[in-house]
Amino acid sequence: MCVLLWVVLAIGVLLCPVQAIDEYSRLDQNIRAGVDLVVQQLHAHVGVQTHFLFFRSVGKSDVEAGFGARHILHHFLLKPTTCAKGTTPANAETCPFRNDRPLMDCTVCYKMFSDEIETEPKPYVHCIQKPKLTPMIKQTRLDHCRRISYTRGAPTLLASTNN
Repeated sequence: MCVLLWVVLAIGVLLCPVQAIDEYSRLDQNIRAGVDLVVQQLHAHVGVQTHFLFFRSVGKSDVEAGFGARHILHHFLLKPTTCAKGTTPANAETCPFRNDRPLMDCTVCYKMFSDEIETEPKPYVHCIQKPKLTPMIKQTRLDHCRRISYTRGAPTLLASTNN
């Protein structure tokens, strides 16, 4: 009976990264681009030593801004794995999650045009270990993203002229 329990537990541990990759693959292409941006910036940080994988979305907003532009806000969690930072995406599928480290709580907001993240306004990326997340930080994130998504005097259909 004890052996059977260990086998079931081992299978569950091995399936965790597969489930994370499955969750990632279910994301819309525009949302996935933001997750990729965050993971890239997180792994570029000197203090980060482990590889992180997408764990799950907490909330997301995708607003059509007109003329093919979109404003995207995505709040999600990344989970550390046992693999070292710099692991290639192909090898990341075999990286089991670590349960001895906190989740990374991330928010990204950016403007997309023609399925590409625009450089202006600069995308906002913020990640913090989940236990350190406070309501004040959540509000600061939201305020920053609101400033990115709304610009006064932006062109509208009413401002366009027919030449």
